[in-house]
Amino acid sequence: MIKQTLTSAAAAPAIGPYSPAVQAENLVFFSGQVPFDAGGAVVGATAAEQARQALTNLRHLLEAGALTSHAVVKTTIFLTDMNDFAAVNEVYAEFFEKPYPARSTVAVAALPKGALVEIEAIAMRE
Repeated sequence: MIKQTLTSAAAAPAIGPYSPAVQAENLVFFSGQVPFDAGGAVVGATAAEQARQALTNLRHLLEAGALTSHAVVKTTIFLTDMNDFAAVNEVYAEFFEKPYPARSTVAVAALPKGALVEIEAIAMRE
């Protein structure tokens, strides 16, 4: 098996020793996308604004791998406050359409740089 990494200059840079995305066979695993711009600064004050930036970063990485949101089969959303669930859900619905990916949403104590949202994904190549 050959692993290939995917990166995008338009997406948030990795802030540690990990790849933004790794393809293994026909699966592509996307590390948690946080609401940072390409310079590493947090974008947005609300969970909805931050979710939009995290999903935009995911879109940039999908495009770098010649994929679209239709290829995403599973996502996990990490929230620092479950009261933001509905607002993040509205933004999420702008990026994905039926059939939606399988999804988990988990409350966490904290995220890097005080972020409110992080979103990871798994996509499949046809």
